[in-house]
Amino acid sequence: MSAENPSAAQSVTSARSWSFYAVGLLGFHLLCFAAIWTGVPWEALALCAVLYAVRMFGVTAGYHRYFSHRTYKMNRVMQFLMAFLAQSGMQRGVLWWAAHHRHHHKFSDQPEDVHSPEQDGFFWAHIGWILDPRWADTNMARVKDLARYPELRFLNRFHHLPGLILAIGCFLWMGWAGLVVGFIWSTVILWHSTFTINSLAHVYGSRRYDTDDDSRNSFLLALLTFGEGWHNNHHHYQASTRQGFYWYEIDLTYYLLWVMSKLRLVSDLREPPRHVVEDRPHPAVALRKAARQARKDFDERIDELKQRARLARQEASRRAEVLGHDMAARIEEMSDDIETRIDNLRASVEDVRRGANDRLDKMEEFVRDAAERVDELSQEMAMHMASLRARAEEAGDRAALAIDEIAEVTQIQLQQGASISQC
Repeated sequence: MSAENPSAAQSVTSARSWSFYAVGLLGFHLLCFAAIWTGVPWEALALCAVLYAVRMFGVTAGYHRYFSHRTYKMNRVMQFLMAFLAQSGMQRGVLWWAAHHRHHHKFSDQPEDVHSPEQDGFFWAHIGWILDPRWADTNMARVKDLARYPELRFLNRFHHLPGLILAIGCFLWMGWAGLVVGFIWSTVILWHSTFTINSLAHVYGSRRYDTDDDSRNSFLLALLTFGEGWHNNHHHYQASTRQGFYWYEIDLTYYLLWVMSKLRLVSDLREPPRHVVEDRPHPAVALRKAARQARKDFDERIDELKQRARLARQEASRRAEVLGHDMAARIEEMSDDIETRIDNLRASVEDVRRGANDRLDKMEEFVRDAAERVDELSQEMAMHMASLRARAEEAGDRAALAIDEIAEVTQIQLQQGASISQC
């Protein structure tokens, strides 16, 4: 069992003084047998009964329902008087009591619970945990709402003071019998009656509500502890001043607080809502529950869609991978085919280039032959032209001679004609 955070605790008790407290607890039980010498007069028995009843009210209405759970309100003077009354039962300071009780409710019947019979057995839950120094200090972090009052911190530090004052009063009033029977007997009976709620109320009784712990309802414990025996009711709804939810569940503490509220000594007593008593969800809670269910269904639908999307992506990835392999194979095949075609084209181009080169060589040879032939023809034409020119010149000369001859003949004829005319 883990102790509470020491840094948040008020160190008012050392391990040594706590051992002294344990010895004192045992001594109180042994002092009960001093009644053999003091006697048990009826006045002392009556005082014992009255002190038990009054201080049980201080435990249930003060320690538990007010300081631990704040189920009703009171002014500061009444708060101090209620704390004083509660601590007259000698169950340590109200801050210590409330801090440990709040811890109990936070971890009820879990491994961290300070007094769970389910976890550590009956004796530990009943009284053993009180003797453990680990639980000696007050965890102020759990009672910040109470620790702001200096008078409560004072009572918490000097927690024996109210009980000591009461013990002195009993002695002064009735002597040793008043101290032993009236005070000590009632204190020891008060202790064990209170402790039964930590031990028996989690073992013995019935369960009306399915709480997260093993709390139970017990009519006998409710009578003994002024209504605290309706423990399953209390764990079902801790904010209620009344712990007996039905009319037949006797709750003396609540009845007395109700009277005090009419006298305006206390106020704002909290009742359990009908839906809590009937164990039905509050309408707003039902609406929130429906909203949470709708949100849950929506989230589940979204998760389903996400799962489908993931599966679709995986299938797409698989298909893409297969397609990728096919595409890669095809691309590789196409690449090989293209390379082959390029090689063939390159070979064809080379053949064409070689053929073109051959044709160019032939054309060059043809041009050379043509040029030679042209030269030859040019020479032949030049020779022929020269021959023709010579012949033309010769023909011209001949023609000129012929013309001269013709002219001479004509002139002769003209002269002859003139001579004839004259004749």
